[in-house]
Parts: sequence; structure tokens; C-alpha cells
Amino acid sequence: MPVIQVENLSKVFRVSRKDPGVRGAVKALFRPRFDEKVAVDGIGFTVEPGEVVGYIGVNGAGKSTTIKMLTGVLVPSGGRVRVLGRDPHRQRVANAREIGVVFGQRTQLWWDLALVESLNLIATIYEVPPARYRQLLDQFAETLELGELLRVPIRNMSLGQKMRAELAATLIHEPRVVYLDEPTIGLDLIVKERIREFIKEQNREKAMTVILTTHDLGDIEELCRRVMIIDEGKLIYDGPLSTIKDRFGKYRTISFDTAGPAGPFDPSTGSGLVVPPAAEVEASEPRKLVLRFDRTQTTASRVAAAIMDQIEVVDFSLAEPDLASIVKQIYNGALQDEAAQESVP
Repeated sequence: MPVIQVENLSKVFRVSRKDPGVRGAVKALFRPRFDEKVAVDGIGFTVEPGEVVGYIGVNGAGKSTTIKMLTGVLVPSGGRVRVLGRDPHRQRVANAREIGVVFGQRTQLWWDLALVESLNLIATIYEVPPARYRQLLDQFAETLELGELLRVPIRNMSLGQKMRAELAATLIHEPRVVYLDEPTIGLDLIVKERIREFIKEQNREKAMTVILTTHDLGDIEELCRRVMIIDEGKLIYDGPLSTIKDRFGKYRTISFDTAGPAGPFDPSTGSGLVVPPAAEVEASEPRKLVLRFDRTQTTASRVAAAIMDQIEVVDFSLAEPDLASIVKQIYNGALQDEAAQESVP
């Protein structure tokens, strides 16, 4: 049975509109006018137990609004939501006991309290058994390297330390469903990697279900096998990460380091070089050449062989398409273009 069920979910906000100046303020007071802003527009999906799902989109696409409806913070304008069989808004207390939430730019910790005091209070609120709480506290202190931070007030922590503390606070009651909204925002690579490994470990050990919203596509590639892409409140893709890589990541690049100048290269025409079929020169320097090729029509070995027959190559490397470029293609209409091509007889 799915952990999360969403059917035709929508959220419409009424935004007040007024003219500038005193006259506009008075007019708005007696004759208020409102514009309707559709934040989420009829989306539907299910999430199975233990899944880690990436939920991505540009700013204002509707990601955080969706998460707030799943947590019960916002009431949907239409549609149906069930989390662990409950209506998140109507059964907020029961729902809150089973979920954990990390908002990257908000905190659930008390600013002037030491971390351990905040964790003690959260464990008491969620009625975590004392023996289990001590066990979890020791585990989190080790895996998130919080040992030296337990006695430090939250206000004295760096951003990376605060995010590790937030994760501990979110998971101290062992929620079955966790929503992570920008959990690695502004963090350095070392802290990001530590947080990613911790999330993987918790998912693996406890079959914790995770929905991850982020602009850091490295988080998605490291943690998620499935992604949902939302645009202007509509769900435009829901499926395996590998599928969109296969469908929209057909171009690879191969870089060659050459022993010496190999003749005049023109990046636009490939002058002085016979470029193999389904490939094109992307960049060239006296001792470096970069080709872009369509992997559905040729292979890296064929491209490499064709170049090595013409110039002396010291080394070469192959680069796979990155998720950022693929998502950019999708937002630029790649899905619509593909659908249009498939509809042509």
C-alpha cells in the first residue's frame, strides 16, 4: 500500500491587489480586489514505502506548497491527500507523529538553547522512550559528528552544523515519512556528502520514505532513483531518473589531450580534421580537442578511434550528460517536442 497518495491536488491563493498611493489604499479598504494565483494545479502521484523521491522545479513551481499540503500546514483547494492513510490537515497531530520535516531556511531548534536541550525537549514532545532516545542520540552524535556540538547553543553554530543538528532533530522520533526541503542549501561539499550519506543510511536501515526538494541536482543524483518534475503547478514528469537520462541525455562529450599541435582546428567547421559521423567539434586548442557525439548513433570507441587515426593522443576522457543540463532541456520544451514528434504519423 502506498505511503503517500495524491489525487488531483490543487492549491489556489487569493492575492490582494491595490493601486498605489493613499487613494489606492482607501479603495482597497472598501472595495478589495483579489487575483487568484494557482500554485499547484491538479497533480497526482503515489509514493511507496522506502522510496527516496526527488521533487524538483524552478522557484515558484509549487514544490514547497505541495510539501506544506502533505504535512498538513496548508489546506488543499481541491483534490485528495493521504499520508499513511490519514488526511494530513484534518488529522494533524496523528500525522505529525509519523513525519519529519527539514526546511533548509527555517529551524525547529531553540536559538538560545544548547543542541542537547532542544533534542531533549523534542524527544519529550514525541514521547520517545528514554532508553531509545539515548541510543539514537549516541548514534546521531557519531554519524553526524555532533558530539562536540551537543552543548553548543544553536545561535553559535555554523550553517553546516545547524543543518546536521536539524537532521538529528527531525529524525529523533524515527518518523516513517520525511520531507527534506533544500536540506543542503549553502553547504560546502564535505558537509553535503556527510548529510547525503546519513540520509542513505537512515533510508537503508529503517525503510524511511523520503521526498526531497532541492535545487542541488547533485543531491538528486546521489539519493534518488525516481524524480518528479513540476512546472507552473503541473507535474510534467514522474518516473525513473535513469529514464530521463536515457531520453534526454543522448549527447556525450569526449576530450582528447594531444601530443602537440595537430593543425588548424575550427570549432564550427572542424577544418583540418575529419570529424566522425554523428559527432561535432565542440572546442579546440593547440593541444586539446573536445567532441560532442550522439550516443544513439555512434559509440565513444568509434569516435576515439577515428580521432586517434588522425592525431597523436596522449590521453582522453569521456563525460556523461549531467542532470542539470537534462532538466534545462525539459524546461525548454523537450517533453513537448518529443510528444509532438511521436504524434506525427
